[in-house]
Amino acid sequence: MKNVEPILTHIDTHTPDLIELSDTVWGMPETLYAEYESCAQHTAVLKAKGFTVTEEVAGIPTAVMGEAGEGGPVIAILGEYDALPGLSQVANIAEPKPLTAGGAGHGCGHNLLGSAALLAACALKDWLAETGTPGRVRYYGCPAEEGGAAKAFMVRDGAFEDVDAAITWHPATHTKVDDAQSLANTRIDFTFTGRSSHAAAAPHLGRSALDACELMNVGIQYMREHMPSSARIHYAYLDAGGTAPNVVQGRAKIRYTVRATDLPGMMALIERVKKVAEGAALMTETSVQPQVISAVSNLLGNTPLEEALQDVMDGLGGVAFDDADRKYAAEIQATLSEGDILASARRFGVEPRENEPLCDYVVPRDLKGDGMMGSTDVADVSWAVPTVQARVATHAIGTPGHSWQITAQGKAPAAHKGMTYAGAAMGALARKLFTDEVLLARAKKDHQARLTKQPYTCPIPTDVQPPLQPRPSAAAE
Repeated sequence: MKNVEPILTHIDTHTPDLIELSDTVWGMPETLYAEYESCAQHTAVLKAKGFTVTEEVAGIPTAVMGEAGEGGPVIAILGEYDALPGLSQVANIAEPKPLTAGGAGHGCGHNLLGSAALLAACALKDWLAETGTPGRVRYYGCPAEEGGAAKAFMVRDGAFEDVDAAITWHPATHTKVDDAQSLANTRIDFTFTGRSSHAAAAPHLGRSALDACELMNVGIQYMREHMPSSARIHYAYLDAGGTAPNVVQGRAKIRYTVRATDLPGMMALIERVKKVAEGAALMTETSVQPQVISAVSNLLGNTPLEEALQDVMDGLGGVAFDDADRKYAAEIQATLSEGDILASARRFGVEPRENEPLCDYVVPRDLKGDGMMGSTDVADVSWAVPTVQARVATHAIGTPGHSWQITAQGKAPAAHKGMTYAGAAMGALARKLFTDEVLLARAKKDHQARLTKQPYTCPIPTDVQPPLQPRPSAAAE
């Protein structure tokens, strides 16, 4: 990191503790709404560092908030710590080797994400106290980003009502200010109920719920030709009705994920998907019950914050990787295809460079990616308050999202360097917001102008609650 930024001394003070937190969370991967131990680790660090802690934010047992400072604006730093199922992996090798067969793993780098966010908050806490600057920094430990939409539930509950601006980041293959593009996303379960019967002796008496699921899939397949090319619809069977082919399946459940570039487009697609489900039920003389599980909005950009973050990151320079980092990254790249590497670079609007296993520079903000995007519950925070997000290089160029390769690199020195850089960038931007009233006012004005064009509507129905998971029993632990 090239320049002299006042927050960096405080970043250096807390870096060892937060790297330890990241590695600890990496070693206890927990999936959506079951992040009890990971949340406890973050809570313990918040308390040890002197934050005022609020647990079970929005009634979610694995959400926590820590605050420090007095008066002034409230700047939120958003962290995550949930893992993904099926991505258990031994660290620091370049071959697939699960630690636990079928186990979870941090295949999206959220162990780094939460720890860097907390690192920024710790540094800001010290800087506020040292300088006497009015302002409050808040660290939000947010669970269940991977399909659980916890931040959307937190926004709906008012957890960000008095926040002036929010900052976050995500581990990536390149370092760049996020383009603030994502797909609105709803997960809906469709439960079909028919009538079981003997498939040979009395097939005419059965009404197959599995047939209804299959027909729904066929209908959606034909629908894909007649929807925007940027939209996405995926499905997975949750209950296929059993394993006995000689029984007509009387009940089956299928989950659909519906994505679109904005909320109105997503809502329109959802109604069409529901009609296909109803048609499948009519054809099979079954009944169908849709149930929304979670939903998130599309990201809302904020030009003043994005420009300010670009200035900060240009001042810091790229992540300072060394030859050992590049050697391991090259070994990871050897497990990837040329297509992986090309897609990874083009997602950030650049072309792959020869013999470049890691990105050690900051991608200019005016370079735009190829438009392929996923979904995030950060989006709902971005509708509630002015929000900005960084992408920071922590793993080899070409590494696919949600892969064993990300899990393998999650404790590597390169990941620690990227995590520390992210903490510094977020901390430096927050320091600007605490000291530059004009910048914060411009960010709020930009946010309000966007809301005037399209007001926010929470995509989660009011009667839907987070799909919370029970705390593991002592015996299970």
